[in-house]
Amino acid sequence: MFLDKILKINRTISLRATLIIAFLLIGSIPVFIQSPVMLGSYKQNLIDSRMQDIQNQCWILSNKMTRSGYLTSEPRDPLLDNEMSVKADMFNGRIVIVNRSFRIISDTFSLSIGKINVSEEVIKCFGGENSNKYNSEKRYSALTIPIYSNSQDKEIDGVMIVTASAEDLLNRVAQVSEKGSLLNVMIVSILAIIVVLLAKLIMKPFQELQRLLNRASEGDMDEPISSRAYKETMAITDSINQTLKKLKAVDKSREEFVSNVSHELKTPITSIRVLADSLTGMEDAPVELYREFMSDISVEIERESKIIDDLLALVRMDKTSGGSLNIAQVNINGLLELILKRLRPIAGKRNVELIFESIREVTADVDEMKLSLALSNLVENAIKYNMESGWVRVTLDADHKFFYVKVADSGIGIPEEFQEHVFERFYRVDKARSRETGGTGLGLSITKKIILMHQGALKLQSKEGEGTTFTVRIPLTYIS
Repeated sequence: MFLDKILKINRTISLRATLIIAFLLIGSIPVFIQSPVMLGSYKQNLIDSRMQDIQNQCWILSNKMTRSGYLTSEPRDPLLDNEMSVKADMFNGRIVIVNRSFRIISDTFSLSIGKINVSEEVIKCFGGENSNKYNSEKRYSALTIPIYSNSQDKEIDGVMIVTASAEDLLNRVAQVSEKGSLLNVMIVSILAIIVVLLAKLIMKPFQELQRLLNRASEGDMDEPISSRAYKETMAITDSINQTLKKLKAVDKSREEFVSNVSHELKTPITSIRVLADSLTGMEDAPVELYREFMSDISVEIERESKIIDDLLALVRMDKTSGGSLNIAQVNINGLLELILKRLRPIAGKRNVELIFESIREVTADVDEMKLSLALSNLVENAIKYNMESGWVRVTLDADHKFFYVKVADSGIGIPEEFQEHVFERFYRVDKARSRETGGTGLGLSITKKIILMHQGALKLQSKEGEGTTFTVRIPLTYIS
């Protein structure tokens, strides 16, 4: 609780300061608890020992009075009176003798002789019940000791009332307490030095970790971050190294992306410039050549425009991270039929047969435009990278949770070593053929991003020379 309050007061408190406070509290609390407990025990032992001593001494005196007949003899034995005075002085107290008539016959202070004392303690003592009490407020002990008429009958003939001051004992306890407080200060001081050194030793691996992190923050991410002093620092450094590894991969990917974007955008511009310079350098070029060159320029401009559109689509999806999906219930069968109808002219040019196999009617919560783009990319790629007179089969199925779209083709296939890279931006397995078919290298990246935005999954199965199958799995009900 105390540490929680400290942390609430200062949220920026360091771990080292927290450790020092915690260790000091853990070490100091027992010291300060033990001190009053031990002093209290010491004080009680002194008082108990004093009262026991008084009781023993007074019993001896009582027995002497019984044997000498002190209560009935006249005049009374001066030796016993003197001994009684000595014992009273020794205990820094007072001794009063009360006879059977409750009259005080002897008083070491000589103040109450002849007076009547019928206090509760005296009455109980005549009844055979001795009292032995300590008054902590007034700091004195009070005892009652019976005085018997003779040693045979055991008949109580008088009562000895003894009061003894505990002031000297309490002064002794105060002196011990003073010395104990000084000792406690010394213990806490030594403990503070040990705690500071221990906290410094404990914090050393964390300070080294901080130094390495500072270097990494300054840009030096090549030096591995390692601290094996504790399991905790090992776990932290492992997590940090994993994070740095991912950051390096992201940074490398960013550099590659920028390089690829620059290259992809520059290529059409270079072609346009070459064609334009060729036309400018020709004198009296025929109209047919102008038309041919202008047609080529138009193709390059269209290619540049498609690259820019795809890049903008990716940027928008990266920025929104799925937040801009326009979810509605869509008939997936009708959507796929519309996509195939739109792509049949492209398939017809390559004499590729498009086959749609619908196992069941499917309605799902999707963004129709984005999903249409993703599925169109898969089918269009299957057509473009197919054999002459090949086929593309699109299969739709569903269970109680998901619907599945399989796009299989009889195309050229993808070598196994390239399959894990096909979803990367601008990655092409066959760059020459991609440019011939007008591909930008962004289609599959966009497709995968859209499917992930729908909380779905995209799997690839392919064998070189035997075709490729993409399987899309998307939940029937979208949960935001």
